[in-house]
Amino acid sequence: MAKETSRDFYPAPFVDENSRPGAVTRLIIFILVLIPLAVIFLMFRERIGDPFLIGMLGMLAMIGVGYLFLTAIGFVQFAPRSTNDELSKAFVDSMRQGLIVTDSRGRVIYANRAYAEMTGAASPAEIKTVEGLLSDNPEAGSTVVGLAAQLKDGRAGDGEFRLSQAIRPGAEPGARWYRARARTFNMRSQRKPLFAWQLSDISEERAEQERFFQDLQQAIDHLDHAPAGFFSADASGRVTYINATLAEWLGIDLAGFVPGSVTLPEIVAGDGMALVRAVKAEPGATRNAVIDLDLATTKGEALPVRFMHRVTASREGVQGATRTIVLNRTQGEDSSADLRASEVRFTRFFNSTPMAIAGVDANGRILRTNAPFLMLFSSVVDQAAVDRRTRLDTVIHPRDREAFAAAIDRAKQRQADISPIDTVLPDNEERHMRFYVSAVADGGGADGAEEAAIVYAVETTEQKALEAQMAQGQKMQAVGQLAGGIAHDFNNVLTAIIMASDLLLTNHRPSDPSFPDIMNIKQNANRAASLVRQLLAFSRRQTLRPEVLNLTDVLADVRMLLTRLVGSNVRLKIDHGRDLWQVRADLGQFEQVIVNLAVNARDAMPEGGDLTIRSKNVAAAECADYSYRELVPNDYVVVEVEDSGTGIPPDVLKKIFEPFFTTKEVGKGTGLGLSMVYGIIKQTGGYIFCDSEVGKGTVFRIFLPRFVPGAVVAEQSAGDIATTEAKAIASAAKGDAPKDLSGSATVLLVEDEDAVRMGGVRALKSRGYEVYEASSGVEALEIYEELDGKIDIVVSDVVMPEMDGPTLLGELRKRNPDVKFIFVSGYAEDAFARNLPEDAKFGFLPKPFSLKQLATVVKDVLSE
Repeated sequence: MAKETSRDFYPAPFVDENSRPGAVTRLIIFILVLIPLAVIFLMFRERIGDPFLIGMLGMLAMIGVGYLFLTAIGFVQFAPRSTNDELSKAFVDSMRQGLIVTDSRGRVIYANRAYAEMTGAASPAEIKTVEGLLSDNPEAGSTVVGLAAQLKDGRAGDGEFRLSQAIRPGAEPGARWYRARARTFNMRSQRKPLFAWQLSDISEERAEQERFFQDLQQAIDHLDHAPAGFFSADASGRVTYINATLAEWLGIDLAGFVPGSVTLPEIVAGDGMALVRAVKAEPGATRNAVIDLDLATTKGEALPVRFMHRVTASREGVQGATRTIVLNRTQGEDSSADLRASEVRFTRFFNSTPMAIAGVDANGRILRTNAPFLMLFSSVVDQAAVDRRTRLDTVIHPRDREAFAAAIDRAKQRQADISPIDTVLPDNEERHMRFYVSAVADGGGADGAEEAAIVYAVETTEQKALEAQMAQGQKMQAVGQLAGGIAHDFNNVLTAIIMASDLLLTNHRPSDPSFPDIMNIKQNANRAASLVRQLLAFSRRQTLRPEVLNLTDVLADVRMLLTRLVGSNVRLKIDHGRDLWQVRADLGQFEQVIVNLAVNARDAMPEGGDLTIRSKNVAAAECADYSYRELVPNDYVVVEVEDSGTGIPPDVLKKIFEPFFTTKEVGKGTGLGLSMVYGIIKQTGGYIFCDSEVGKGTVFRIFLPRFVPGAVVAEQSAGDIATTEAKAIASAAKGDAPKDLSGSATVLLVEDEDAVRMGGVRALKSRGYEVYEASSGVEALEIYEELDGKIDIVVSDVVMPEMDGPTLLGELRKRNPDVKFIFVSGYAEDAFARNLPEDAKFGFLPKPFSLKQLATVVKDVLSE
């Protein structure tokens, strides 16, 4: 038997320049050590006289010489061979991959036999480095050179290359694939790092990959051309794969298809996504479902299909990817083609109807639903709930469940009563629903469950909101008409009282005992006139003098007034929007709106707080961001008045704009402040809304339409009718400014209220005018004819029986186009100006008025 050697356990390396020094090297060391010892012995020989000592030294010298000799021949070693070194070499030399180690100068330090066999080296002298073998090879050169450059930078790397012929000479012809890896490492005996190259023949691996790729391509080809469609989607509904069959049905170009570029809602028609989303898997499980629905092609056509839908979920319950087989229900040949077509039509009608439909059993449990039903009640019912036979009354408010149960009982008795049941969702009382329960004739279901009734449901939230909005609008309109009518009649009474007071004051001096009483009458009449103006503002019949405004300047001007009004406990802040658009409004009235809102905010913060007024532009596209149904999309300038007060309860919030409604104590409010604000904003063409939460504060939002220069303003189409009024008010405001209000012209005064007419006649006659009076427009025309048109000016009420003021002006202009005319009314001028010719010229005097205001307006119109 042959003797075992170390080579039987692992192959010896082909090249190993890192071995221990040999016997010759040890012998040289021995000689170099022995010579100095001999010299030392000769130098001290004469000093050593004792033979015993000489013998001892000689014996020690012989022992040292012998030890060095044994060490030199390798019999005695300083350190045994390391077991770790032997294990490492055994592992490296048994590798199938070739390994070569070089130093920084490119000298080969180590090479295993696999490297020699791979490169065809027969002796250590024939070993070449990887760079030496392949750097000049055009097929592998770029890869090898790149790896060598990385090694010089101290970085590892790897690469693959293909050679048309194997590296080892004489190998079988044919292309081969190689993988090269390179890295640096350090040794204690080497000051500079060493380079290790590993070379592997991966031709078989590449062949296996090629076979796998061909098998995969073949499988994909089979799937693409299968007679059924297939797609996969991720949890968010993005289609990650679609086969050619389904792509052809939908008209999708596979060449341009990018995973995730198409979503399920884009290809599922109608409410079919409700059916798809309703299929949910239990945590850590998989769920399969069959769904009949329509897909939408790229041409917008509907394709009836059947989904074999699979959904997975993680252990945490997170819904994962889906896999779906799609069957085209318009294709296929069988003996029941007509039946299949009828089924397709029914499925399409069932899932595409805008009405939610569900079949229930005798206990009201859901047996089956259509897509709109799942979409409508997605927060309460899903496909899993249907499978568990959830009771349908879970989507009905508890107060209406008794009526629903009664309807189910009638359906079980095959009664045809389908009276609607109006209710709201249990978890959201803002959403209104209407249910119809219909009996089933056959009383059986396709799955064996007995179907007792069909329930139809429609959402009526929008309808209820419109009804509430219309009711509120009608109420406000009715109250406005009532307030306007009261204001008109009250204006006539106040005009008579004020004019009578003025006549009395002309005959009583301040020293007269009756003078204070007369002044008290006039002052209270003026207070009543202020309330009437508020009523007219609410009914949108007040007189406005609109002008183009920049709200930044308006809010800046009113800041000081607001600071004094709100007091020291309230912190006022005004945030001006940048580049605000212009608006068209009455400056005085708009300032009154801001003042009223600020005062209300102050009263809502008795302990103090923050009052913020901010302005900004809101484009038409941004109107949808506000949840106000009445707001018509347009460009607006928005003014927000926000406080941090006590807030307004919801039941009170619905009534805040109604006249005479107030939450303040008796004597501290008339209830006309917010109603006046509402009327002013609405008459300006804008909107005002209020949002409030108890304990957190309130915000009023005013939307004023953007003013576009050059636009035709309807209110001014009949001429600048506010000019004369402005002049009259300005003249009256001067008070002490002396002005001759006397005249000698002929005036025709037309007024149906006797007290007002009598006061006006006395006032004008006292100023020297010749006055004719008429109680109606018809009587005024008769007087005008009798005088042959010798009338210098006509002062007429607007609202009169038989013939109103505008009609009278039209008749007079037929006789005298240049007739001078003054309208007197408690309503705003735009209430009648729209019915007048565009070239009509007239003055206007609002009721109630004083004697001085009447005389001033007449004087000014005559002087024009």
